[in-house]
Parts: sequence; C-alpha cells; structure tokens
Amino acid sequence: MGAAPAAPIVASGLRRRRGTLRYMATASTSYRLNADLKRRLAARAADEGITETALVTRMLEEGLRTARFPGIVFRDGPSGRRAALSPGPDVAEVIMGVRHERGRDDAKIRGAAEQMDLPERLVRLAIDYACAYPEEIEARIALYEAAFDEAKALAEQRARMLAS
Repeated sequence: MGAAPAAPIVASGLRRRRGTLRYMATASTSYRLNADLKRRLAARAADEGITETALVTRMLEEGLRTARFPGIVFRDGPSGRRAALSPGPDVAEVIMGVRHERGRDDAKIRGAAEQMDLPERLVRLAIDYACAYPEEIEARIALYEAAFDEAKALAEQRARMLAS
C-alpha cells in the first residue's frame, strides 16, 4: 500500500507534481546572488533533486504567500509539500474540520476551532488561504479522502479475513 502520487496542485500559474515545479507560462529574469547564497541554493536543490530554478520559484511563491498570509507555513511530508498553520494542522485539514461542523458561518468556525484546539483567528486564516488557492486545497482534500477510503477498505478486508 504505497502512497499515491501527488495530484497536480495548480496555484498562481504553478503546477506541482512529485516535488518539482513547472511553470505553465514563464518569463525569463536575472538576479545577482552572493556566492555563499548561490552555493547554498545549489546544494539545497541537489539535496531535493530539483533544479535551482524550481527551488527559487517554489521559495519565492511560498514566500509571497507567507507574506500575504502571515501564520501560513509550508511543510514537506509523505504526500508532498503543503500549506499549514504554523502552530498546527494543514490548511486542508482545517477546511475539512470546518465543513464537518454543524451550523453556519461563525458557528462552524467556532466549532472547528474548539475541536482542533485552535484560536478562531487561525481557523479564519486557513479559510482565507483556502479561498485564495482553492484548487490547491481541494486537490489536497481529495488526496486525504482517497487515503482515508483506502485505509477504510483495507481495515474492512482485514476484519473479514480475521473473521473467517
């Protein structure tokens, strides 16, 4: 039961697949970097198995998003890189929690905040981020739901096998 390949995540003209970034449209530019920064950039790109351009593009995109949404960070994991709240869960997990709460608007936010032991302002931050990058968050939710369905099916098969 290996992890399914990460679905493409499209946001702000970027398409991510298996740890690499590809521009849907590109614009050439040039920047001067000090030698030490360039060396560290090259080493990090080599460690990640991506080009320096892909690493710079990802870091700039994530940096701009973090500047727009302070409190959002980006984490690596088995299912790929994803947006998360700095002190807690992934943005997609927060959105799933809000969707599962009863009530409307503020009641859903309050309920999700209580359930996840988060301040309401962080739940709102996750919602704002998800509104800005809906394709990314919906793709991540689809990955989580597929993994859940796979785990549930495996548990049911295991239970049937042990019952016989």
